[in-house]
Amino acid sequence: MNSVLNLRNNLQAFRELILLLTRHRQLTLEMAKREIYDRYAGQFFGVFWTLGHPLTLMLVYVFVFGFIFKVKVGGTAEMPLDYTTYLLSGLIPWMAFIDSMSKASTVIIANSSLVKQVVFPIEVLPVKGVIAVLVTQCIITGLLIIYVLVGQQILIWTYLLLPVVFILQVLSMIGVSYILSAISVYFRDIKDLVQVFSITGVYLMPTFYLPESVPEAFRRLLYINPFSYLIWCYQDVFYFGKFAHPYAWPVFTVMSISVFIIGYRLFRKLKVMFGNVL
Repeated sequence: MNSVLNLRNNLQAFRELILLLTRHRQLTLEMAKREIYDRYAGQFFGVFWTLGHPLTLMLVYVFVFGFIFKVKVGGTAEMPLDYTTYLLSGLIPWMAFIDSMSKASTVIIANSSLVKQVVFPIEVLPVKGVIAVLVTQCIITGLLIIYVLVGQQILIWTYLLLPVVFILQVLSMIGVSYILSAISVYFRDIKDLVQVFSITGVYLMPTFYLPESVPEAFRRLLYINPFSYLIWCYQDVFYFGKFAHPYAWPVFTVMSISVFIIGYRLFRKLKVMFGNVL
């Protein structure tokens, strides 16, 4: 416990990981590119499905909750934009996050031949999946901005905060990917747990509904869920146009940096036995 809380060790681990990823950035980018293209190699629509899958799912959510259940959001000073913007502002980063978790849960096992090579920097394997996912997120985020600019005819100043929340998300995604990829080598059920969480987890966050609509007895669960703070930060940027959740920013910042460091330290500790287990 003292080792985890040791500030000097944590700063050293943070610096070590940044230097490692910088040194192997070309390898990481090339592997991320292959991750995108190889997944749909030989298919008629090819890399179109990189955007086609998440866009289709998002459109289904918008149709179900916006037109069938007719969730009413927008038109007030507190809720300025429409429901589609509210839903997508949280759903886009969540889908990217869960996709990176899914990739991380199998990346070491799927690349066992590389892992067994002593000279190969296996630290890049979880990161390549994160980068591949972020490409899709960036494109869909751009489409959301265009939707708001054209449909709502408004330019929100909080778009300037997008790089900040994006970097925090990347740190947290890399940290979680390191944790899942390391543990999955020893506990193969991780991929199935992630799959179940990807289906149920989205309903445990303020993505489809407002926190105020949750019964008081269950509302505290939103604040216990660490992913809620990711969603609130993105909603502040894309929907509210202000710090509607000011507490979410420092909480998400601390969580992102912490999981980034802890994830790498755990991966570094467990990787020495990967070759034996695989």
